[in-house]
Amino acid sequence: MGESCFNITRRVAFSETDLAGVMHFSNYYRWMEDIEHAFWRSLGMSIVQDAHAVEGAISWPRVATRCEYDGPARFEDEIDLSLRVTRVGQKSYTFQVEFSRAGQRLALAETTAVCARMQAGRFASISIPPEVRALLERAAR
Repeated sequence: MGESCFNITRRVAFSETDLAGVMHFSNYYRWMEDIEHAFWRSLGMSIVQDAHAVEGAISWPRVATRCEYDGPARFEDEIDLSLRVTRVGQKSYTFQVEFSRAGQRLALAETTAVCARMQAGRFASISIPPEVRALLERAAR
């Protein structure tokens, strides 16, 4: 995947597995969101710039996601998640998350999110604010 800019470790809970004891595919997306939120907090920000406001709040709705699975994560496995910002555009950014166990890649996921402001009850895409862009571009290096 290349050099990551943010890492966390999670343990697979029983409630995250299927009947075979393998982590259900939907949980990769939940964990991808968890590491993204932790990444934003590490930058001193939140994924929602004003979490208590509805109108005018800046948020990051997803416009594309994908995940390729290379091997199963199982109950009680300790999984390393590594996030890397791969692209910063005018109004969106893309990041990848690698899921690995003991150095072996289990999955590689990618998400593109658009910077948007809630206006009249709908999301409207906006340019990434300069101070946010600077943080994302620094993380992408």
